[in-house]
Parts: sequence; structure tokens; C-alpha cells
Amino acid sequence: MNRSFVLPAVALAASIACIGARAQVAGTVTLAVAKLEVVASGWSAKRQILGKTVYNEDSEEVGKIDDLIVAPDAAVSFVIIGAGGFVGVKRHEVAVPVDQLSVRDGLVYLPGATKAAIKALPNFEYAQ
Repeated sequence: MNRSFVLPAVALAASIACIGARAQVAGTVTLAVAKLEVVASGWSAKRQILGKTVYNEDSEEVGKIDDLIVAPDAAVSFVIIGAGGFVGVKRHEVAVPVDQLSVRDGLVYLPGATKAAIKALPNFEYAQ
């Protein structure tokens, strides 16, 4: 079963706030109860995505999800997968389009990937 990780920016911000039966107001931003219900049923980047191990179709570990890249249209378009290294030192991070991932039984898969293939991709660097 394929699932894309779509996390609107509003959902990310609202998931941090207390979810109650009334609308929330923060400055000029108002979130209606209906939006809060969508947030409550969505994915939590911290709890369900970040740090997840990524496997290939042979169930071999190929890396971990270190970060999410949210496009200007508020959709998560890339995950940053880190491979190798020790405690983050000399870790090789690459950007992988979200649509290449699949989720089965709570595990994240990147078909055709190996640790060597991840390390052979260009290292991802954040814009300054």
C-alpha cells in the first residue's frame, strides 16, 4: 500500500498546539474545528516519520529519515535519508522524492535502494 506523506504547514503548526473543541486564534490565524480534526487524524512528523528506518524490498536497512522538505505548496515533496556515519558524524544525507517511498505494516520502504546506492548519490546540502 502506497501512502504519501502530505503534511500541510498549517497541520504541522497546529499539531503543536492543544487540540480542543473550539477554534484557535494566534494573531490573525484562525483554525476552525474542522481543520483541527484533520490535524488530529494526520501524521506526526516527530512521532511517525522522523527517525524511521528505511528498508529496501529485501527488508535490508538502507538509512533513516532525518528530515522532511516542505514545498511552497505545503506538501512534503522530499525526505532526507541519512546513511552511514556514527552518531551523525560523516553521515551521508540524500534527498529522495516522497513518491518513491511506500509504507507497509508501519515500515517505510525504498524499493531498489541499498546503503551503497544511497552513499553514491550526491550529498544533500541545505540552502544558506
